[in-house]
Amino acid sequence: MAENEFDDWMSESDAVMWHIERDPLLRSTITSVWVLDRAPDESRFDEMLARATATIPRLRQRVLADQRGIAPPKWETDPLFDPDYHIRRSRVGGTGTIRDLLDAAEPIAMQAFDKDRPLWELHQIDGLTDGRVGVVMKLHHAVGDGMGLVRMTAALIETERDPQDRAPIPEPDDATHERTTDSAHRRNAILPQAETGLRRTIRGATALGKGALDLARDPAGTSQSFASTAASIARSVRPVTEPMSPIMRERSMSTGFHETTAEVDQLKAAAKACDGTVNDVFVTAMLGGLARYHRHHDAPVDELRMTMPINLRTRDTAGVAGNVFAPARFTVPLGIDDPIERIAAVHELVQRERAEPAYPRTGQIAAGVFTLGPAVFGRLMGSMLKAIDFVTSNVPGPDFPVYTAGAMVERSIPFGPLSGAGANVTLYSYNGLADIGINVDRAAVPVGDTFTGCLRDGLDEVLALG
Repeated sequence: MAENEFDDWMSESDAVMWHIERDPLLRSTITSVWVLDRAPDESRFDEMLARATATIPRLRQRVLADQRGIAPPKWETDPLFDPDYHIRRSRVGGTGTIRDLLDAAEPIAMQAFDKDRPLWELHQIDGLTDGRVGVVMKLHHAVGDGMGLVRMTAALIETERDPQDRAPIPEPDDATHERTTDSAHRRNAILPQAETGLRRTIRGATALGKGALDLARDPAGTSQSFASTAASIARSVRPVTEPMSPIMRERSMSTGFHETTAEVDQLKAAAKACDGTVNDVFVTAMLGGLARYHRHHDAPVDELRMTMPINLRTRDTAGVAGNVFAPARFTVPLGIDDPIERIAAVHELVQRERAEPAYPRTGQIAAGVFTLGPAVFGRLMGSMLKAIDFVTSNVPGPDFPVYTAGAMVERSIPFGPLSGAGANVTLYSYNGLADIGINVDRAAVPVGDTFTGCLRDGLDEVLALG
């Protein structure tokens, strides 16, 4: 596994994600809920957290943002970093069920981060049934995407319950910092911005030269390629005015957490039976569930608008800790009753979306959006995101059990951010189990249990194919 790479300056993609939170409906908090088979050893747990904060710079860094939005935000070591602020311990209410744990996690996820501190929190919640313990991890999406965060949180897990050899806790490779002023931040940004601009110019000139050569060799084909790329970019940033769902239309700052599970082998068997992928099966199941939900409310609909992150990591960017994905935004069919036909349609649709010429240029698009200034691109992004009906995401985890301070992680339930959508359904595969976290906007989905039941029915329908 490649080493994690932590840049001092936010990429334009991360910066856009940071600034759009001026609209609280577009907050992008990622929450993960672990269920441990027993209480972690307190001294070892503190030791692991100390090692993680010493080896992962982002856990000690806060964001220095130019209030005018001229310079990109910068990661800066917090001179007053206090790990005790980020680590909380409490006890679950009720009878200690998973539902009680999710009830405790919801207000944690809804609270905004203190942006003068590093953007993470870790809550240990005792009192689950059979001596189990919950852990709620909360991170800001500007810190990284799902794949990046899986790599970062690897510092909190071990492959054995009681490993004999534990690495010593290193000293953080940080100098003492003072708060940088806005004017100094803008001055310091000049050189990185110039270097970034030069790299873009070189890439653009290289692409232009290659394009000119291609144009000379194949005028018709190259012109068509240029036109296709331009059209793809236009589609990727096209504003939309309202959700397609007739019932999941309202938006609020209140979220509800729900969950369901499936065996990874069942998903694979269904995918093999239909010549699809696990992601095809997952998305198809969610479409079936959403169709049921709309029929339940006497509001059948043929299509909805979905966002699905497409991982853009390559061998060169495998270790990047930030966001390296394209938010694919497209309409998906709900009117196909036969699940086999629906899987085939989803497979073709997703393959076509992955091939969109705009997605490898996501960084350049974000750079162009960033130059508009936070006020303008905030409205632009708001128009794009608040009309999304739902989000699906599929994040692979380890296929073997992991431990933290002597406690085995039995479940890892993911809750992706709504960021303006009506619902986010995220699948995380771990140790043979696919945990599916269902995050709903309570204004869009007032009764989360009904919504979850419909998604469960859609999942069972597709799993039966295997």
